[in-house]
Amino acid sequence: MFIHIGHDTVIIDKEIIGVFDMENTTVMKKTIDFLNNAEKNCQVKNVAPYELPKSFIVCQEPKGKVIYISPISVGTILKRIDAARKANY
Repeated sequence: MFIHIGHDTVIIDKEIIGVFDMENTTVMKKTIDFLNNAEKNCQVKNVAPYELPKSFIVCQEPKGKVIYISPISVGTILKRIDAARKANY
């Protein structure tokens, strides 16, 4: 199923590796290094460049790893994933 993560961007729930809170995780050096390396490798897509980022979603897509920066909170994204997965059953 498709999960809306901000503006007109949707991702496939089965491609999601993890959903992370931007405020809590970016205080750790490893997370900052991970995001910086991903950006250097053109793997980061900011789906709402003019809004405050609240989360980032790591996905394994057919073309490779992609990190989406989203203005939607982790809680809301997780609820959407849960609802999509329940709808599949």
